[in-house]
Amino acid sequence: MAEVDLVIRGGTVVDGSGGAPKKADVAIDKGVIVAVGKVDAKGRSEIDAAGLLVTPGWVDIHTHYDGQVTWDERMTPSSIHGSTTVVMGNCGVGFAPVKKNDHDRLIRLMEGVEDIPGAALHEGLSWEWESFGDYMDAIEKRPHDIDVALQVPHGAVRVYVMGERGAKREAATDAEVAEMRDIVSDAIKAGAIGFSTSRTVAHRTSDGDLTPTIGAADKEMMAIAEGLKEAGAGVLQWVSDFREIEHEFSLVEKLVEISGRPLSFSLVQADVVPDQWRDLLARLDKAVEKGLPIKAQVQGRPVGLMLGLQGSVHPFLTRPSYRAIADKPLEERAAIMRDPAFRAKLLSEELEPGHPFLNSLAGAYHKMFELGDPPNYEPAPEDSIGARAKREGRKPDEIVYDILTANGGRNFLFFPLHNYYDFDLENALSMIRNPNTIFGLSDGGAHVGVICDVSVPTYMLTHWCRDRSRGERLDLPFVVKSQTRDTAEAIGLLDRGLIAPGMKADVNVIDFERLRLLPPHMVYDLPSGARRLMQEAEGYVATIVSGEVIYREGRPTGALPGKLVRGHKPSPLARVAAE
Repeated sequence: MAEVDLVIRGGTVVDGSGGAPKKADVAIDKGVIVAVGKVDAKGRSEIDAAGLLVTPGWVDIHTHYDGQVTWDERMTPSSIHGSTTVVMGNCGVGFAPVKKNDHDRLIRLMEGVEDIPGAALHEGLSWEWESFGDYMDAIEKRPHDIDVALQVPHGAVRVYVMGERGAKREAATDAEVAEMRDIVSDAIKAGAIGFSTSRTVAHRTSDGDLTPTIGAADKEMMAIAEGLKEAGAGVLQWVSDFREIEHEFSLVEKLVEISGRPLSFSLVQADVVPDQWRDLLARLDKAVEKGLPIKAQVQGRPVGLMLGLQGSVHPFLTRPSYRAIADKPLEERAAIMRDPAFRAKLLSEELEPGHPFLNSLAGAYHKMFELGDPPNYEPAPEDSIGARAKREGRKPDEIVYDILTANGGRNFLFFPLHNYYDFDLENALSMIRNPNTIFGLSDGGAHVGVICDVSVPTYMLTHWCRDRSRGERLDLPFVVKSQTRDTAEAIGLLDRGLIAPGMKADVNVIDFERLRLLPPHMVYDLPSGARRLMQEAEGYVATIVSGEVIYREGRPTGALPGKLVRGHKPSPLARVAAE
C-alpha cells in the first residue's frame, strides 16, 4: 500500500462495534476504509487526529427531507451534525407517487403533518415525477453532501390510487388495495428502503383534516405487507397513538409476520398517557421473544417545542392584540410589543377560545424554560418560568413576554412536549437501555417552525457521554454504536456504520472536549424565503462521506459525494476477510 487517498492519523477510534476506543490510523482509498491500525502508507491528503475521536458517520433513520432533497444539495442541519446517511419518507408523508391534480393535496399534507411551509414546497418542488421510481430518478440526478435513502409514504400511495376518497379516509376497494400493494412492491424493487405509515390523530393536513392513512383497514395494511414480502426487501415504519393498544400492536405483529420484514415504531412518553410507553415496551419485548424483528425508535431528550415570535407557536398567539399584528415583520412586531401600553393591554386580555392546544400551552408555565447557551435540554423544575415567577413575585406571562420581545424578538423558550413528564430524562434512559429500541426521531427537515431535534446525535455525545449532571451518563462506545452500526443494520445498510476494512468510508473526526451545541435560531433560506430553525455545533473537525471531506469545522468544503441509496446493502466484511 504505497499511497492512498486519505489517512486519518493518530486518532482515538470509536469504531461503532461497541468495543473500547483504541488509538489507530485509518486509511481510506476509493471511498472505502482499507486499513485500521498502524498505517505506513502515505495519504494524498492527511488529517492529524491526535487527541480527537474518529467515529463512523451517524446514520439517521427518521428525517423528512423529502422536499429539500429535490432542490438542495446540502441536507442541513443533519449533515452539519455528523450525519452521513439520512432516511426520509417517514410517517406516511411524501411527494411520490403523485398525479398532477394532487400536487396541492400532498403539499397541504406535508405542511400540516411536518410543519414545512407550503410556500417553500410550492416554489421548490419541480414535480418532474409521477411514479416513485421517477421521484428516485429525480433525486439521483442532483448531487448531495450526504447519502439519502427513501421510504414509500402510505399517504401519497393512498391518494394516488384513490384520489379524494383516499384523502377523506374512505375504505379502499379490493382492486384499490391490490394496486397499493403493487405500487409499494414495485417501489421497493426499484430501491426504496421501506414503507411508512401514520395512525396518529396528531398528524393533520394544513386544513386540519386527519392524515389519509389513519384508520386504514387491516386488509389494506396486510396487503401492503404482502407487497414487501413479494419484493423480498424493505422495512416498515409505523407511527401510532396506540389508542386501541391491543388491536394496534396485534396488527403490528401481523404485518411483520406476513411481510417477513423488520418494523420500527415511534416511542415517546406523552403527558396524557405517561405510562403507555412501559406497556408498549413490555409488548415489544414479548414480540421479540417470539422472534419478530420489531424495534421502537426512541430519542434521548425531550421532543421540545421552540416557542418564539419567529416560530409557529408561542403563548400569545391567541391574544387578540397579538393577532392584530401577527402578519407584520418581526422587527416591527417586537417594537410594537415593547411599547408599555401595548404590553399592558395584551397581558390583560383573555385567550381567544377555539384553540385548545395553543391555549393549554399558553398556561403551562411549569414546563417553559429559557433554553440558554449552551442549550439545556434537561432543565430542573426550579428553572421553569413558573418557578421563577414565584421566586420573583411576578406573573409568569410577564416574564415570558419580556424574554420573547428582547433581542429583536429572536429569543426562544423551550417547552418539553414529550419525554419530560417527571422533569428529567430517566424515563428516556430506560427506553434507550432496552435492547429492542434504536435511536431515531430527529425529524430532520421537519417541524421547521417549532422543533429543532435534528441535533440529537450531537447531544447524545455532549450530554449523555460528557456533561450530564442530573443522573447517570452513557458510555461513549455504546452511544456511537447506537447511532451508527445499530441504525444502519436496522434499515439493512450493512456496508456502513463501522470503521473496519472494506466498509464505506463515512467518518467523523471530533474534538470531544470542544464539542458543543449552539442555540437554535431562525433562518430564511427555504424557497420563497420561508423560515426554518437551524442549529449548529462546534467540535466537528471533519465529516467524511465516501472518503471525501464534506465539512471542516462546520463549514462546507464544496464536495458533494452523497448518493441516493437504492435498496439494502450487504456487508463487505466477509468478503474482505476472505481476501
